Amino acid sequence: MAPRNWIVDSIGALAFERLASGLAGTALQSLLLDVMQARAASRSASELVAQYGRDAFCAPAAVDLRAMLAIDAQLLAAAEGFEAIELSPVAPLGACSVVGPTDQHRVLSALRATEVVSDPTNVLALECAQRLRARAWSDQHLATSHRVMRAQPVPRLPGHAQHFRLFALASGGVERQDHGFTVDAITLHVRTLLAGLDRLALQGHALGPRRVEILATPDRQALGDRLAGLLGAERGPLEHPYYSGGLRYRVWVTAPDGMELPLGDGGSFDWLGRLTSNRRAVFVGSGLGSQLIALRFAPPS
Repeated sequence: MAPRNWIVDSIGALAFERLASGLAGTALQSLLLDVMQARAASRSASELVAQYGRDAFCAPAAVDLRAMLAIDAQLLAAAEGFEAIELSPVAPLGACSVVGPTDQHRVLSALRATEVVSDPTNVLALECAQRLRARAWSDQHLATSHRVMRAQPVPRLPGHAQHFRLFALASGGVERQDHGFTVDAITLHVRTLLAGLDRLALQGHALGPRRVEILATPDRQALGDRLAGLLGAERGPLEHPYYSGGLRYRVWVTAPDGMELPLGDGGSFDWLGRLTSNRRAVFVGSGLGSQLIALRFAPPS
């Protein structure tokens, strides 16, 4: 990818090329660490306070921590068929952009060949890839709750922020006859998220009517119809290229103000096939906007 014009004007194309691909990884890491150390040493206390006050990446979440932990507890209790793990705050550099059609500029890249986690499902795919190889390709079902950081512009809608909490599910395994693994995994994910929402509704959260939508590419229409029948879901076409396995689902929930929100989102991906070099490996990932539940669906005071 060609550098932006201002970069060329500042350091020159040759210097950029040497930094981007000419230096060995360890050498570049050492160089950047020294640069950051020098920049940090030059900062004043007043600069820190000023940045903390204006930088959305640094601001605390606009949600009560006790409320957030209580929501996580109910969602994890509903995910009894999944092993609950806690991810590192960082992932390998390229964890999102290498396996999915995501621009690296949407991710907060870090030093030491890492990036701040912007989507836990991508990291769970890496975890599934390791486990499948180490555990004789036995099915893997993982759950986590993670505060993610995203660098793209934030929608000017209530509850949206530069960093936020997501509840995520991931399943990895080898495809079975008649796409049995894919169908079973998506069904498990949808029912688990619905069960979590039911538990939260019993706790007083103002979760209105809910509906499930199954989207499929033309070559996955039969699978989409099959899933819709199993889940009592609506059907529609899938046009978003992100869902590389040809299937997507959304769980829509009506908020107290009458707005319907896609609170849950998931689908099938080809990521595990690429990460493990096994074309029969299938990955299903799902996310639920748990922080939106705290902000938009809180129990009436």
